[in-house]
Amino acid sequence: MLMQTKRPEDVPVAGEAEGARRATGASPAGEMSGEGSGPDPEVVAVAKRRSYTAAYKQRILREAEVAKAKGGGEVGALLRREGLYSSHLDTWRRQRERGELAGLAPKKRGRKAKEINPLAKRVAELERNERRLLRKLQQQQVMLDIQKKVSELLGIPLQSPESDDSE
Repeated sequence: MLMQTKRPEDVPVAGEAEGARRATGASPAGEMSGEGSGPDPEVVAVAKRRSYTAAYKQRILREAEVAKAKGGGEVGALLRREGLYSSHLDTWRRQRERGELAGLAPKKRGRKAKEINPLAKRVAELERNERRLLRKLQQQQVMLDIQKKVSELLGIPLQSPESDDSE
């Protein structure tokens, strides 16, 4: 009977149950048995929605067509390399077929901005000006009323504007 020797990675670490190693080679304690480090397991706090430029989409579609002509899983390799799904290619192809060159560009999400009437700014400015002038007119009316009352109290006769025009 042959005796097999245990390799260092097969020897259980203190405090670790045999068979507790993960497929990545890491022990539950977080030690890596391999020399290379794996992908970073940290999860990003806020996921960022991916968006692609129209030029990028067109380049990937061209590369996918070349890969499809070669065959042998080239399209899958392209998708894995770029981190894309096959549904991306389907959607982008449909957009290209409909002639939506601008449609390949990422669309802005959320509510659509309301169209602003070009005259609305001018109307708002005129209304503001009207309110300002009305306030000024009211102040002048108050000042005239005060002048009339003072002239009555002092007995000074006021000439009306109509009498000035007649002379």
